Amino acid sequence: MSVQQWSETVILGELGDDPQFTDDLTAIIEQCTKDTRQDVLLNLSGVNYLNSSNIAHLLKLRKLVTITNHRRLKLAGVNRQVWGVFLVTGLDRIFEFVEDVPSGLATLQMGA
Repeated sequence: MSVQQWSETVILGELGDDPQFTDDLTAIIEQCTKDTRQDVLLNLSGVNYLNSSNIAHLLKLRKLVTITNHRRLKLAGVNRQVWGVFLVTGLDRIFEFVEDVPSGLATLQMGA
């Protein structure tokens, strides 16, 4: 769907299903590699399924943003089917989720 620089330190990714999912996450990873000050909010409301490659990209982004850059990554708008994948894989315990984009942006902007 799209990747945009929402503010000086927040990247907002509006994700869809593959192949756009992979392309957008690759772009975000490149951006976060170049500028280590970026928090990331991913809107997954347009995502209907996750495959193993998608999960690998999400884990790579999480490692870069939260561990390497010491920034925050939040996932918003996860539908029931995609949430099931997070639950089955145990990834619901390592990612931070917010209800929707406005909540996620507010949380990131407030520094919470």
